[in-house]
Amino acid sequence: MDNPRPFDADSNSPKTDFDKSGTFKAGVSNFRRLWAGQMSPEGYAEALNTRSLRNQASDIARCEKQRDYLFKYSPIIRFMREQIASLGGEIDEKNVVCETCWAVPRQGRQGGGFDPRYGIRLCANEKLSRGWMEDTLTHEMVHAWDHLRWQVDWLGEGKTGLRQAACAEIRASNLSGECRFWREFVGRQQWVFTKQQQTCVRRRAILSVMARPACKGEEDSAQAVDDVWDSCFSDTRPFDEIYR
Repeated sequence: MDNPRPFDADSNSPKTDFDKSGTFKAGVSNFRRLWAGQMSPEGYAEALNTRSLRNQASDIARCEKQRDYLFKYSPIIRFMREQIASLGGEIDEKNVVCETCWAVPRQGRQGGGFDPRYGIRLCANEKLSRGWMEDTLTHEMVHAWDHLRWQVDWLGEGKTGLRQAACAEIRASNLSGECRFWREFVGRQQWVFTKQQQTCVRRRAILSVMARPACKGEEDSAQAVDDVWDSCFSDTRPFDEIYR
């Protein structure tokens, strides 16, 4: 799981319109431009990373406490851990790592990630509530289960690889709980009432597939999702049905 240095972490990084002088005047100016949407993507990324650097130790400690609680008490996390173990894998506190996920200009923020070589990363600086972290961790554990079961091509090489990645993202979004009505309606301001679960899963799967190196853009991603939609949306393994 790559975790590059934060934008503007050294003196050789390009200057942005985020004022990091630390003065009261700079803070007011930064807040005004952020609130008004007038800061550049580069400046916004630097603002996020400045805050993440300042709070890194406390964010990671908080994330690790939440993670340990979920492994001990969450029914869905405990269930997924057992299912992964039944396929010969192991996911626990040792390979679920809380890290700072640095913001990159013009790229969406993320709550976590899965890499078959290393395990699962939780983005400590996103300050996820216990419920949001449970959804994020479940999402990544579904990926881990899929990898053990089918050896998914996570880079999405070629059309077959993109379809595999699309199926994995459909299943993880559908089964993790992240597309529950209130999570969408209140947390993301996605006010859809008809086929809300399907709409959420499809939107999030398309966004995730677009991040694959082999994906040429939104149209390519949407086509891969559509190609596998019927079979992958209805596949609830290792659950008997959608958990919630």
